[in-house]
Amino acid sequence: MRIAQVAPLYESVPPKLYGGTERVVSYLSEELVRLGHDVTLFASGDSKTSADLVLGCGEALRLRRDCREPVAVHFAMLAKVADRAQDFDVIHFHTDYLHFPFFRGSDAFQLTTMHGRLDCPDLIPLFKQFREAPCVSISNAQRKPLSWLNWRGTVYHGLPLDGLEFQASPGNYLAFLGRVSPEKRVDRAIRIAGQFGMPLKVAAKIDKQDEEYFQQVIRPLLKGRHVEFVGEISEAEKAAFLGGAYALLFPIDWPEPFGLVMIEAMACGTPVIAYPHGSVPEIVENGLTGFWIRSLEEGVQFLEKVPLLNRKRIRDRFVERFSATRMATDYLQLYKDLQIEATAA
Repeated sequence: MRIAQVAPLYESVPPKLYGGTERVVSYLSEELVRLGHDVTLFASGDSKTSADLVLGCGEALRLRRDCREPVAVHFAMLAKVADRAQDFDVIHFHTDYLHFPFFRGSDAFQLTTMHGRLDCPDLIPLFKQFREAPCVSISNAQRKPLSWLNWRGTVYHGLPLDGLEFQASPGNYLAFLGRVSPEKRVDRAIRIAGQFGMPLKVAAKIDKQDEEYFQQVIRPLLKGRHVEFVGEISEAEKAAFLGGAYALLFPIDWPEPFGLVMIEAMACGTPVIAYPHGSVPEIVENGLTGFWIRSLEEGVQFLEKVPLLNRKRIRDRFVERFSATRMATDYLQLYKDLQIEATAA
């Protein structure tokens, strides 16, 4: 099958540091190539891929200080995709809704994976204009605010099985990995770790829009002796960081669409302690791969029960549910469904 994967341009594919969407696009593209498909990846020029790479821009936009119009850069890439639409059996978009006007009424088979939160009221009139576009959710919880969209399925993210190594013995620290932002609630993680009496390592990216929040809310909490702020880490550093942790703290306060770090921790055998918002109840099996908590007190309570969880079983559940092969196979079925429906029509 001739498949186009269209990535956002903010990070390279895969990203050098933080970047969940671009990382998933990389895993999917590589697995589709491995399975014998002809894959073309539209992405930034500093991307690394086994697919045929078509440059959407020379360098990932987050690294470019001179980029003031990121939407314009994306539109230029989407015009390239439109010009080559007939070269592909299916075009798989990961660019939110930016491509919708380009492909309305197009004969090209297309599919859009929604990677972000969908509970913003401003999205409703836009999606009503393009409600016919075939979309895929990354959790069932993600699609609830726009349940009337043309949803073709839910495909959970997957990782290469050899990407993150299983570590049988836990370390003596708790881990937080992600972004420093109000909805990610690293402040909760710091307080839970303090009450539990175990060191916390925070490996987190700080976006420009969250800098004030970091300075005013989080920085004062970092004075605690039990907290080590590691900063943003690379993919190569994740295995040791997550695998060496006693548990991953995921104390979110928002409707998480998926939460890639949860399955990254599970790949290492590390339990996940999370507030059950958004996708969490779909990803974390309570009492098997981690625990759901609803308060700081419950966080401490269930951290005490972590030794009851079997790290090998956590790894096994990751293999069973969240491999890149399973993800690619699910998407291939959706691609074929589009073709079958078109033929029947």
